[in-house]
Amino acid sequence: MQLRFLDEYVFQDSVVFEESVIGGLSGVDKNKSTYYFVVDDSKKPRVLKGEIVIENGKIIDVSFKKTILINDTINGFYQKEILDLESVFVDSKGNLNVTSEGSIKNNKRPTVFVTDSLGSFVEEVLLPDYLGDIDVGKHRHNGVFEGSSKSIDGRGFWVSLEAPLRIDGEEPSYSKKKSPIRITYFDSKEKKATKQYAYELEYLEKPAKGDINLNGVTAILEFGRGKFFVVERIYQSGYGSYGNTIRIFKASADNETTNTLGVKSLKNSNYIPLKKELLFDFEWVKAELMEGVIDNIEGICFGDVLPNGNKTLLLISDDNFQLYGKQLNQFILMEIVE
Repeated sequence: MQLRFLDEYVFQDSVVFEESVIGGLSGVDKNKSTYYFVVDDSKKPRVLKGEIVIENGKIIDVSFKKTILINDTINGFYQKEILDLESVFVDSKGNLNVTSEGSIKNNKRPTVFVTDSLGSFVEEVLLPDYLGDIDVGKHRHNGVFEGSSKSIDGRGFWVSLEAPLRIDGEEPSYSKKKSPIRITYFDSKEKKATKQYAYELEYLEKPAKGDINLNGVTAILEFGRGKFFVVERIYQSGYGSYGNTIRIFKASADNETTNTLGVKSLKNSNYIPLKKELLFDFEWVKAELMEGVIDNIEGICFGDVLPNGNKTLLLISDDNFQLYGKQLNQFILMEIVE
């Protein structure tokens, strides 16, 4: 398998749509011809519906059609939580399945929950205690439920952590330590977690220029049974607009891969993680990107099928609403070649 870069489209920053700024795009899913984008805005959590026109392997236009506010005044769930939304997918019922990192520093737990197509609360997903209870898992702030994916068989879904739980290991550094995150499968019929794999993050290689040197998983997409596209994002301060290193890995489970669902601490256990293989590094195509910049990629989904029959991937970036300086609302189109 290979991934081939096709095109980049940059949506203008600070555009106002239905009384909110377009930005903070942290997760994406495609349902039929409509794209769903989750917005990372705890003050006004929302999902945007939009359309992307692709012709001959090029992104011709990106447009937004509707805002779905996650704002149910009848149910108390939204009011008692801090919703830091990071990923979204649409299920067979047309409901939105959303992950939230919560706010660990404010003692607000991460959650996985379901809303209807209007943003009203439907149900919360039951989590293993080490994922749902921050006192048990010792979560890292802003490093929790960053990615999710429908399962390829349609019977459930996967949710991934961004950074290791403190009970599982250290964050990636310049030494080759184990830094595992958990990718957990939830059975839709049983409404609970039934399987889980460990995934080892890459260590850092680029020289430090500032105080922030982080790596984590920002998005996942299952493309075959137990096979995933995994987006790893390294961010290092001191490099200005060039602080992101974005790579896409293929991660695969086999008969030897450990089901870590019942393992309370990976740090204190022996396990076999998902096998991984580098498929794409955006350093390879930086000359083809606007100003040579790959931005804060946080979402991935399947896109249109090309005339040659190959599937595509769409990746999106979170521009953080320009809070930390100039960033891009970046849309990346890639071809899957097998």
